[in-house]
Amino acid sequence: MNTIIKYALFAAVALALAEGAWLWGFCRFYVGPNEMAIITAKNGDALEPGQILARAGQKGIREETLGEGRHFLNPLFYEWEILPVTLVEPGKVAVVTSKVGDKLAEGEFIAERGQKGIWRSVLGPGKYRMNLHGYNIEIVDAISIPIGYAGVITSLSGEQAESGQFAEDKQKGVRRDVLQPGLYYVNPKEYKVDVLEIGINQVSLLGRSGGKVVTKARQLGSNEALNVLQSAVLEKQEAKRQDYFRERSSSVQEQKFKAGKKVDFDKGKPVAAPAPAPLEEGEMSLTELVSFPSRDGFQISLDMTVEFELSPESIADNFRRYGDLPAVVDKIIMPQITSISRNKGSEYRAKDFIVGEGREKFQNDLTVSLEQTLGAKGIKVYNALIRQVEVPDEIREPIQQSSIAVEQDLTNKERQNTARKQAELNTELSLIKQRGEQVQQETEKLKAEIAADLGKQVAEIQAETLKKAADIKKLTAAIAADKARVLGQAKASALQKVDGERANGLKLKTAVFNDPVAYAQWRFADTLNPSMKLNIIHAGTGTLWTDLENTGFAELGGAKQLQKK
Repeated sequence: MNTIIKYALFAAVALALAEGAWLWGFCRFYVGPNEMAIITAKNGDALEPGQILARAGQKGIREETLGEGRHFLNPLFYEWEILPVTLVEPGKVAVVTSKVGDKLAEGEFIAERGQKGIWRSVLGPGKYRMNLHGYNIEIVDAISIPIGYAGVITSLSGEQAESGQFAEDKQKGVRRDVLQPGLYYVNPKEYKVDVLEIGINQVSLLGRSGGKVVTKARQLGSNEALNVLQSAVLEKQEAKRQDYFRERSSSVQEQKFKAGKKVDFDKGKPVAAPAPAPLEEGEMSLTELVSFPSRDGFQISLDMTVEFELSPESIADNFRRYGDLPAVVDKIIMPQITSISRNKGSEYRAKDFIVGEGREKFQNDLTVSLEQTLGAKGIKVYNALIRQVEVPDEIREPIQQSSIAVEQDLTNKERQNTARKQAELNTELSLIKQRGEQVQQETEKLKAEIAADLGKQVAEIQAETLKKAADIKKLTAAIAADKARVLGQAKASALQKVDGERANGLKLKTAVFNDPVAYAQWRFADTLNPSMKLNIIHAGTGTLWTDLENTGFAELGGAKQLQKK
């Protein structure tokens, strides 16, 4: 029995080891960073008709992908393919076209998630593991609206909006709301965004050489990535505008102009049109010119510049009605300029366009009319500047000669006035020089008087100072003498009082003893050293030294010496 158990345990261990070796050696696979694994099941139920990705239990490419890490699948039942994930960089969006999901309604092409078609929502910057067998992913630039521009939105899906109306939600057409400067993750399959300049632009009509539209210059920021996106947006818009000009140039009138067949206003003959000047950034070429007959029947050609602005409030409406900025200029601004110029210009004689006052009046009338007409369409006009006027030679030369004569007469008069003014100036200069010398002499005199007065004041101040110093010394000496006297009197008084009081004390003390001698003896006794010994020796007959040994002083060594002596 024990042997059977041992064999069973050994077999189980061997089976586990074999299974581990199988899993680790044949079933293991690794998905690296920024990668994903697409799994294909070899066994299972067949896919339904039209089905692309398999669900659990079905045979085919699985919809779900495996992310980064280590995975184990039996190679007998599954196959796997390692692919890179979808990376959406900053400033980019991913447009997803789903091959799986519910079918869209007839005529629709924008789908919600879970439907087959172009997804309405886009994928922003990030990392996505989407099965490319079921989804097509297109990475495009986000929309970056530069400063000084506005983005006009045109919806490409939904029912067509009513004619002359803005598109609402789920309607196709130009929308009322516009995009302000900034970065937007817009689905280009659902919306088309056109960037139009907000601010002052110019239409310059250059006579025979045609004209051009000058838009505002591009303003770059400090963010290089945004600058790249904005440049891409503006380049796409410029390409649309060039397409517009190419389509417009196919007309017969443009073909004639392009061939160089124009009417010379001076000779009345066709002449070759000059080559257009190279355009700079923000410029668009035009071929129109302003030409009209004057009141007296002469053909007039004008060079002018009109400054205008598309207001943010009406820019979407202008785009809906007419299109991009070139179309606005072509369909609205240019016809108004040429029409008003002809109407107003026919009221003036050819001479009025040469003389400065007449030209200025025509310019003011033209500006006011353009402001009123274009202002009603949401286009604000600032100035209409007349820069050059071309009139026929037969009217221009006499007027010019007359004007030159008038100007020459004015010049001669001005020369006479100048000579007179020069003489007056020379007289004034001599008077100024004379007056300057006089002022200089008066100045020197004043300087001498001021110096003398200053010396006198200094001497008086010095004498006054010496006098005050002597007075101070005298006062100081008197104070010192008074101080010495007062101190002497004080010392004498103090000495008198001290010694007097001392004498009074002695007097009082002697009065107590009633005998000066007794007080002197008391004083003597009071001042003796308390430790002094007093021995009274009676010498008896003879001198003190004869009985010295009996006195007790003989013990002192000095006494013996004294006795010997």
